[in-house]
Amino acid sequence: MTNSSAIGLFDSGIGGLSIARKVRELLPSENILYVADALHAPYGDKENSFLLERMSAVTEFLLSRGAKAVVVACNTATTSAIAKLRTQYPVPIIGVEPGIKPAALCSRTGVIGVLATPGTLKTHSFVNLAERYASGVKIELQPCPDLAAQIESLSFDSDRTIELLKRYISPLIEKKVDTIILGCTHYNHVSHLIAELAGPDITIVNTETAVANQVVRRLTAEGLLAADNRVGRDEFWTSGALEIYRNQIEKLWGPGEHVLQL
Repeated sequence: MTNSSAIGLFDSGIGGLSIARKVRELLPSENILYVADALHAPYGDKENSFLLERMSAVTEFLLSRGAKAVVVACNTATTSAIAKLRTQYPVPIIGVEPGIKPAALCSRTGVIGVLATPGTLKTHSFVNLAERYASGVKIELQPCPDLAAQIESLSFDSDRTIELLKRYISPLIEKKVDTIILGCTHYNHVSHLIAELAGPDITIVNTETAVANQVVRRLTAEGLLAADNRVGRDEFWTSGALEIYRNQIEKLWGPGEHVLQL
């Protein structure tokens, strides 16, 4: 492992690409390895033991490709098992959690909502996160089954996507939230629609920029930043259907990228 080694990121699908994009913007000289573990998607309904097994397998793969740091670009995986993953490997491992702290700080009414997978909302880590940062704030939880899978289809503006978003946002509006947290990285791809449906008086909070900034801080602290005099390369892997993934990458990242079968 050297400073020119890649930053590894993974998710069950395309959700974590929103974080990878922010990392690319902040660190244009870094190489990026991204894995979509689509064969085992979605992560949001899996048991913690299975998630740790998949997280370990993907991390092993990233390290075998020389990754100098690993970003668990999935809220469910982070809240379920990142603590155990960190005990297994010596490299920096960065996760993503729902942005309860910033939402609590910016709320005017003291009522915030969370859109997330059912799996994320049930984890002990999420409960602890809410207790730690939301003192004096009421949190309204809205599980969103099927939404991540719908986003995987790239049908962002379809009637079905709008229908699901309305179904999940409406209860939060009825409960008078003034801030909505996007508690799944997949939802970042439709954040503009969520903001539009929620209305101008509701603040939307996601954590993609915060996670990318943490990657910068960790690499800086470890002395692992790549030299500035180069252009980073991107490499995308999937455990699922290669052609579907190739289409996803072309739409969300750009044509001509290296897209490979895990």
